[in-house]
Amino acid sequence: MARVSGDVPTEPDGAAEGARSPERLVALSDGVYAIAMTLLVLDITIPPALDRAGFEAALAGVWPSLGAYALSFAVLAGFWRDQRSILHQVRRCDTLMVRVTLAGLGLVALLPFPTSVLSEYGGSYPAAVAVYAATIAGIGLLHLTLFLLARSRPGGMTVRSSDRTTWDGVIDLASTVPVAAASVVVAYTVSPPAALWTWLAVLPLKYLLRLFTSARYRT
Repeated sequence: MARVSGDVPTEPDGAAEGARSPERLVALSDGVYAIAMTLLVLDITIPPALDRAGFEAALAGVWPSLGAYALSFAVLAGFWRDQRSILHQVRRCDTLMVRVTLAGLGLVALLPFPTSVLSEYGGSYPAAVAVYAATIAGIGLLHLTLFLLARSRPGGMTVRSSDRTTWDGVIDLASTVPVAAASVVVAYTVSPPAALWTWLAVLPLKYLLRLFTSARYRT
């Protein structure tokens, strides 16, 4: 039963505890990520009633959209995994952590738009690459902020050096953000196609960071 202080009712202890629990954020995150991943494919279409030549031309022209879809799906899958890994180790969420999580989900829900822009104009216009990379970097920065907030809270998450799943997720975030930022510079100073190839640098950067982390946190 709710306790009453004067004339102002307060929430029951169970309700207040539920509001601080990360389970609701996890459920909301799952829904937002599922919808965003589904929306990515809606941009991949071929006009109806084409003749053979038109169909083949339209089919060939859909490859940039398929590439952008595959890239964004892989990126969202990685962000979803990393966020779940963080939230599942959090005992309770404060207001700031909830706001940071919601801000990240807002960018996740937005990602189908820059993905569409990238597929249409990424090979020609630096701004198309910049909008996409800025969205990716924003999601990564907010996830890193969530991780640091969770680590700094009394009674919050405690990540052991042996917990490779969480540390690998943090490494993924730490490598994605600078590469996305660098791709914007490359897009404007070199060319948009060169910026797209810059994202391959994520792979060796992740490897080097994991080597460093293994040496630094070895038990």
